[in-house]
Order: sequence, then structure tokens, then C-alpha cells
Amino acid sequence: MGTPCALKWREAGERERLWVINPRHPIAAGLGEHFELENEEMYGEQFSVPEPLETVFISWFQGGEVFRSGMTWRRGAGNIFYFRPGHETYPTYHNETVQKVLINGVKWAHNPLGTQTNITEAPNVPVEKALEPIVERGPKLHQAGEAGYR
Repeated sequence: MGTPCALKWREAGERERLWVINPRHPIAAGLGEHFELENEEMYGEQFSVPEPLETVFISWFQGGEVFRSGMTWRRGAGNIFYFRPGHETYPTYHNETVQKVLINGVKWAHNPLGTQTNITEAPNVPVEKALEPIVERGPKLHQAGEAGYR
């Protein structure tokens, strides 16, 4: 993601309350306004990640910290969903609501056609096809027929 993804953390088995702050997002389908996990590892802000496309969940931890726990990004043809809950010593993935979020997240991220969601080509526009007439001047880096030249 181009950042260190640094954050605060603590292993104390504390309660986490996840607030659904984007209830109309497909990843939040079928969820209430919040859900709780009784024992979790705390992650806290600041979380050095790129600005997300959408934030779906924010967590509150028993120690008072908050954390953006569900965020989305798009990179090329890929949809990315980050979901915070889960620790190797707690039964997080057996929680019915967590399983629902993971299923919704996979459905949202799935892109069966591999269709691009942002610009992936920047074609060369020849002088003669400019919107306004121009006179070509200065040196060229690319020549007609080279890879990437159109």
C-alpha cells in the first residue's frame, strides 16, 4: 500500500465494539449498528495507511482506543478490504458476525471479469489529433512503432 501500516497495539484480551459507520455498504449487509468481541488484541490510531475509498467499521476498545477497522481501496482491477478483528489466541473467526463480514467482504472484493476500475492506459495522442491545431517542436523521446507508442 506504499506506507508502513504502523499502529498502536496491545495484547490484553479486551472487549472490542465494532461500530458499523457505513450501514449501506455491501460489506455491512445484514449487520446491526454494532457488534462486540469479548476478547481481542487492541489496535489503535494512528494507523498509517493510505486514505481509504470507504470506511465501513470503527472499533472502540475497552482501554479507550479507537481504530478504523474496516476500510476499502481499489488498485487497478483489484478491490481491497481490510478488516481488523482476529488474533491467533482468541476465537474471533468462530464468531458468526465476523464470518458474515468476511463473506460479505469476499463477495464485494470479487471481480470475476477483472474489469479495470480506474485508468490503466494513457495512449499517445498524435499531433494531428490534438483538439486544437498545434505545431510540433522540441525533441521526441518515442518514435512511431516503439512499444507503447500508438
